[in-house]
Amino acid sequence: MEKFLKDLFAGQSYDENNFFLIAGPCVVESEELINEVADKVAGLCKNLGIPYVFKSSYRKANRTSASSFTGIGDEKALELVKKVGEKYKLPTTSDIHAHEEAAIAAKYIDILQIPAFLCRQTDLLEAAALTGKIVNVKKGQFLSGPSMKFAAEKIRNAGNNKVILTERGNTFGYQDLVVDYRNIPWMKAHGTPVVMDCTHSLQQPNQTSGVTGGNPQLIGTIAKAAIATGADGLFIETHPNPAAAKSDGANMLQLDLLEGLLSQLVKLRKTISQFKE
Repeated sequence: MEKFLKDLFAGQSYDENNFFLIAGPCVVESEELINEVADKVAGLCKNLGIPYVFKSSYRKANRTSASSFTGIGDEKALELVKKVGEKYKLPTTSDIHAHEEAAIAAKYIDILQIPAFLCRQTDLLEAAALTGKIVNVKKGQFLSGPSMKFAAEKIRNAGNNKVILTERGNTFGYQDLVVDYRNIPWMKAHGTPVVMDCTHSLQQPNQTSGVTGGNPQLIGTIAKAAIATGADGLFIETHPNPAAAKSDGANMLQLDLLEGLLSQLVKLRKTISQFKE
């Protein structure tokens, strides 16, 4: 595990040979929701020896429809995410959307996440880098793993070596995504930890209804394949009742299904580690 990740997880008891998990509800809907999810996932990860980062977006800026829920207010949501991190002694993350948001969000969270659609935005990447925080860049749906070296270089050239790259599928036609697992070793070759986004890679975007669809029944398949192909971490959005979620409910994992999946993945990781070259 990279030193910056060891430092990030220093307050947790975990198995250094395990994958790490970034998980939480898609967006901050309420204090009650994020506390419920953080409490449940933190407990599971502690029992399974999984390093855990709590994730929830303070605002959703890239919605299909202008009528879709975007958030409860930036500062209020960021304060709640920070409060959850402090309460459960967890590092936290959320996505940012413009260069001026980087310094603001950095006051509240530990990892700045760059959305896939914005992974080529130089000013955004540089602003995130200059905060000194870890920067997690999601690979654009329109890019290959090898081309992500330029995103990593922009951050490093700004003086920040704490970079994570996340795979989240590639556009396949107008309303579907596919995952090319070659991207995991290709992006690891850039010298960064690589995360598999197991939920957004199953989105079915741009539906005529204005609401993104998804295939959550395949989250386990995506996660297992990612562990088998060398992913360092997994990104899984989860919610107690995805059908009632205000964002991305169609591709989130129901919270009570997470324990069984994580248990399987820990076993798989131990098996795969025996075959490392």
